[in-house]
Amino acid sequence: MTPSRTLALTEELIALSSITPDDQGCQRRLIALLSPLGFVCETITSNGVTNLWARKGTQAPLFVFAGHTDVVPTGPVEQWQSAPFVPTQRDGKLYGRGAADMKTSLAAMVVACEEFIGAHPGHQGSIAFLLTSDEEGPATDGTVVVCARLEQRGEKIDYCLVGEPTSAHVLGDMIKNGRRGSLSGHLVIKGIQGHIAYPQLARNPIHQGAPALAELVAERWDEGNDYYLPTSWQMSNIHAGTGANNVIAGEMAIDFNFRFSTASTPDGLEARVHAILDKHNLDYTLSWTLSGLPFLTPRGSLSNALSAAILGETGVHTELSTTGGTSDGRFIARICPQVIEFGPPNASIHKIDEHIEVRFIDPLKNIYRRTLENLLA
Repeated sequence: MTPSRTLALTEELIALSSITPDDQGCQRRLIALLSPLGFVCETITSNGVTNLWARKGTQAPLFVFAGHTDVVPTGPVEQWQSAPFVPTQRDGKLYGRGAADMKTSLAAMVVACEEFIGAHPGHQGSIAFLLTSDEEGPATDGTVVVCARLEQRGEKIDYCLVGEPTSAHVLGDMIKNGRRGSLSGHLVIKGIQGHIAYPQLARNPIHQGAPALAELVAERWDEGNDYYLPTSWQMSNIHAGTGANNVIAGEMAIDFNFRFSTASTPDGLEARVHAILDKHNLDYTLSWTLSGLPFLTPRGSLSNALSAAILGETGVHTELSTTGGTSDGRFIARICPQVIEFGPPNASIHKIDEHIEVRFIDPLKNIYRRTLENLLA
């Protein structure tokens, strides 16, 4: 049986070992398919990262498919049942690194465009692709660079559909209409090292810091809103001491992270943390890293078009959600009023034996095509 066009292209892309930030020719392959459809393709490189901006048409509204060609490392290859960059079908599933995150989505987007343009050559508006090989890495030379260039040129994006794997159990049961922000802190509480038998000659940063940490754990940062759960604060690493049981530590280092909603701001969260630490009279240093701001697309024309496409193709009533980690949608949301993420089930992403059920591949392509029809036909 001849594989579907989308399945065949997915397998082609999986076979290209594009471990971040190396594109390995994925975008070159997609350019070869998009150019004959009328897309003007522009490769934008930055510090070893390969980005693609491909646009067909000049009229508004502009609909953008966004995604990434890079994948995370495979982990121990010997633990895979089949080679991670040899696409392999077993028991109705397609295995390979990137199968779910997100080479199936890329293939589905391209084939959806082929079908849509073929059926509607005089469609309204414009269609574009924004792709990067830097989403799984630092994300400093990818989508953010392309967005900056588009903003400089005055190119306005009206709708953006990001192909991240968002479904939970079956295709279409969840789409992301926003993501929480990520704010990390590295806290060092300073003490005075000394012999544990002479605590009066030392200052124990663990003892001094514990009440403040307990207060940070118990703090209610916000109440969230209609789309977001309340902001969370979590410690990820804590270290103090020399390893000996008779030495009071000289300092304690803590790494923590906020996943915050649009109900809070980075400045506000930072100020509240400092206020708690200062209240406990700690001698400390604290450095901050803002990985991404939250974004939110309220229910509107894009989410309605996608929801209708999902229902029409699968019969599934989708759920809007803002759960999960960050994505490049946070950069696109700065220049686009409606950003939605939708793709295949995500249970196997970043894992050994990453896979997608073959039965979801063509319906995903059809959902992307139906969304285009709902907005531009």
